[in-house]
Amino acid sequence: MQLTESQQRYWQKNLRITGILLAIWFVVTFVVGYFARDLSFTFFGWPFSFWVGAQGALVIYVLIIGFYARYMNQLDIEHGVAEQED
Repeated sequence: MQLTESQQRYWQKNLRITGILLAIWFVVTFVVGYFARDLSFTFFGWPFSFWVGAQGALVIYVLIIGFYARYMNQLDIEHGVAEQED
């Protein structure tokens, strides 16, 4: 099955944003966690490394999900593949 030019552009944009968001997820999950011990100062009475691990990563994950949903809705509309609302 041959993809049209519009479908190829759609998937290229989809794969690009997915790769960028996965890279952000990786950095937040592994890189920040790896260097958390070096962040040894107090933040609102708690060690900053604990705060990053317990709260900061969750906020970033929610932002990633929200951004991806909004971006993909706009991309679907742009390429004419949006779901029809009743």
